[in-house]
Order: sequence, then C-alpha cells, then structure tokens
Amino acid sequence: MLTELRVRDLAVIADVTLPLVPGLNVLTGETGAGKSMVVDALALLLGERASADAVRPGADKTIIEGAFEFGSAVHRHLLSPFAALGVELEDGRLILKREVHKEGKSRAWVNGSPTTIGVLAEIGALLVDLHGQHDTQSLLRADAQRDILDAYADAQVERVAVRDAHSRLAELERRERELSAKQDDVRRKADYLRHVLQEIERAAPKLGEDDALDTEAKRLSHADELGRLARELEEAVDTAALSRAQRILAQLLRVDGSVGKWQELLDAAFANAGELAQAARDYASAIETDPGRLQAVEARRDLLFRLQQKHGPSIADVLAARDTAARELELLDTADLDLRNIAGERASAADEFGRACAALTTKRAAGAKRLSRAVNKLLPALGMPEGRFGVSHSPFPNPRVDGAEGITFEVELNPGLGSRPLARVASGGELSRLMLALKVVLAAHDAVPTLVFDEVDQGIGGEIGGSVGEALTAVSRGGRQALVITHLPQIAVFADQHLVVAKGAKGGVATSDVRVVDGEPRTKEIARMLGDADMVTARRHAAELLKTASEKSASPLETPTRRG
Repeated sequence: MLTELRVRDLAVIADVTLPLVPGLNVLTGETGAGKSMVVDALALLLGERASADAVRPGADKTIIEGAFEFGSAVHRHLLSPFAALGVELEDGRLILKREVHKEGKSRAWVNGSPTTIGVLAEIGALLVDLHGQHDTQSLLRADAQRDILDAYADAQVERVAVRDAHSRLAELERRERELSAKQDDVRRKADYLRHVLQEIERAAPKLGEDDALDTEAKRLSHADELGRLARELEEAVDTAALSRAQRILAQLLRVDGSVGKWQELLDAAFANAGELAQAARDYASAIETDPGRLQAVEARRDLLFRLQQKHGPSIADVLAARDTAARELELLDTADLDLRNIAGERASAADEFGRACAALTTKRAAGAKRLSRAVNKLLPALGMPEGRFGVSHSPFPNPRVDGAEGITFEVELNPGLGSRPLARVASGGELSRLMLALKVVLAAHDAVPTLVFDEVDQGIGGEIGGSVGEALTAVSRGGRQALVITHLPQIAVFADQHLVVAKGAKGGVATSDVRVVDGEPRTKEIARMLGDADMVTARRHAAELLKTASEKSASPLETPTRRG
C-alpha cells in the first residue's frame, strides 16, 4: 500500500510529504486549501495525462514520488502482473516517480529506472483505485465489472471452462478454414498440378545428370581435337631422354654412392611416363565422333533446361516441385474425409462451448442477484434511499472467449429516471458512495490495495455521513488502505490517521502544507469542521464524535457476505 507521497511544485503545493498508514487516512482542511491537489498529484503519479499548467508558478517542473510497500500475500499476487510489465519488486517495496516540466514534457521512473507513462498507468491500475472526479476508476470498465461479478459469483471454474472450450473450438475452426481453402486452391489448379507431375515424371531427371551431360556434350562436340591432342601427348612423353638420364646416373654412382637415392626418383619418372602415355593412348582410342549420340545428349540437355527454367533453378528444385504437386493432388483425395472428421470434432466442441457458456451464464445470473441485493442493502445508509443497483446481461450475437454475454453495472439514483450504466452516472458524490458500497460488498474479491475517495461526502451530512464513515472503515480493513478527502466531521472522526491541509503564503505565492494531527489538535480540527474551533460546545461535540467513532470502529458497518 501507499506509505508515503511527496509532492513538489504542483499548483499551490510547494513541497509536501504525506505519510500514510494502513486503514483509513482522512484529509481535511478549509475549502480551497488544496486538498484535491493531493488527489491530482496521485492521479499524475499513476499515469494520468499531465498539463504544464500544473507546475507551480516560478518552478521549472512538478515532481511527484510515491513509496509503496506490500505484505507477503499482496506481494505474491502482484509478482506475475508486475513481471509482465518488466517490473521487479525490491524487498516488497516499489518507488514511483514522475516529473512534469513547464514546457509540457513528462518523464517517469520505477525503482529508479526510466519507464513510459503507459507502463506507469498499468502499474497504477494494480495499486490504486481513484474514486471521485477522476476517470481512472477500475469499476467503470466493462471488463472489470465482468471480472468482479465472476469473482463474486465464484465462477472461476466456469470461466476457465469457457476459455478452454473456446480455444479448442477456435483451433478446429481455423484448421477447417485452412484445409477448405487449401482444397479449393488445389481444385482450381489441379489440371496444372497434373501437368507438372506428368511432365517431370516423364522426363525422370536425376540428381547430377545435368553436369554429366554437360561434360559428355563437350567431349562429343570436340572429339576430333581431343583425339589429336591425346595422341600428341602420348608422343610427347619421350622415354629416350629418361634412358640417357639412367646412363648418366650410373656414371655418378660409380664415383659417389651418396646419390643412390636418386635412382628411386628416376624409376618413378619412368613409371609415371609410361602410365601417362598409356592413359593418353587409351583416351585417344576411346574418343570417336558420334553425331547421333551428340544429338541425343543435346536433346536431353534441352529438356532438362526447360524443366529447370519452369521449376528450377536446379534439378533438386525440379524434383521438389514434382513431390509438392504429388502431395497437393493427394490432398484432393484425402481432404473430404479430413474435413468431415474436423466438422464432427467442431460440432462436438461447439456443443461443449455452448454448455460451458450456459453454465457460466447461470453462475453470473445468480451472482448478479446476490450482488444487487447486497449493494442495495447498503445504499440507504449511504444517503441514497431511492438508489437501486443492478447488473444487466447483454447477450452477444456469438459467444466469445469471455462468455455469451456482456456485463454492465447499472444504477437508478432517482425513481422514474430509469437505470443507466454506472459509467454514465454524473454526480461525483453519488458515484463515489456507490463505488464505496460496491467496495464494501466486494472487499474479499478486490485485489487493489489502496482506495482513494474524493467527493464521497457531496450532498450528504449528519447521520448519513456517519454511515459513510463506517463504510469507509469497513472497506479499509483487512490489510487494505483508504485515503478520503472530506468536509464532514462525521467521516473524519473514523480516521486511523488524520491529515490537515492548510494554505498560507510563501514568497508571495499561495502555498499549501499538510500535517498529521492527533489528540487536541485533531479535536480542534473536528470542531472547526463542526463550525467553530474556539467554541467550547463545538469541541465537546467533536470529542463525543471521536469517542463514538472509536467505539464503532471496533465493529464497523457489516459487510454483506455471499451466499451459496
């Protein structure tokens, strides 16, 4: 959860550090003191679009830093989504930082490493829910509403079944489309494929045949010249010179026996010369002019050349083209059977998918009724006696990976005006209290550890304010945290930590500061909120409210539980 928020040079804030604790943190102060600027700062830290107008006059940039710490359970829950974003939690701690320059440029960091504003927003969605005048509420998103309902309805098994059945059906449909398209393609070019196959099989080319034919063609084309040259080579190998060399070597040996090893070299020369002469003689006798054979070789070369032009460039490519044509033609014989088999599997998968969707729809319908009853039970105490919450199901034309229907949270705030989607409710205060009711009901299923409520007290007071305070206490328990901006003392008295915003002047510029109050200073602030901090009666009333709130906090507003 958020343990510290530091804001520098944001509008009326010069340099403020907010220490926050688990449970309920309440922020109060005079109207215009800058309370909502704290929420604005947090929204910027969590990826909201920035404006250069936010930079404090005289400053170059706004700097916002937030420190988050996580217990072991929350830590484990966030490891996977953070890893997907490339973020590592260091000892269960996360530091976010954002700068907004007066030129409009914006930069962000996670644990000291630069990051994008998009990643910052994704991290923010995992850590904090802002409720009030901001548009980052996770409960307003259709996918979040679906996920919340499914969690509340204990429909996780059914969701997985729908997902897996959809995946299997989609894979079979893909295979069917691809095979059908391939069959159609082969059918269109079947005549051509048969021609290719017959042409290559008739020619029966062999690997390396083209090179062998090239060599033979050259030999046949130059038979007369090759024969003449071979005979001349035979004659050129003169053994008479080697015989004279033998006589000279014999004379050397009579005088110097050390040259005896030369005899081996000379003997080898005699042998090689003889072999070369015999080879040239044999070659010459084998060479003969054969116009018929030359014509046959040239015809074969032309045939192979045409095949290589069509299917080459090599004989290996020609043979591969033959094999491909054979396989594609074979498809015509097997595709119908394969398509029938796939169609049968697809029909079975479609039935399975339909049953899985129906089971999920049933779970969702039952969960929606329970969720509506639980939320509506809380609305009167939160200042919405005529409010009605409901969950609508909109069937899709075709079921999808997330089920057969869309889920929309709807609310009717005034009788006769009809229900509208939650995302279109106009009043910030009513929307915040409705969100609060949902948060109380869904506390066991909501993984976001920090909740921020601004305007939650708009249009209410007195006893209803006390009920809202109890609800805020309930939703901030169990290792969770809430930060509430309020004008109502009936809410402020429930705080586990009370922070006061006060505005003064610093260097001729309006400046807001924040301090934690407890004991007498807190009683004085509650008295101020009641009307007059200096009146004995107001202070006595403030002390009574604090005492009552302390007693109620021991057993806060009952959270409706799920049944079945």
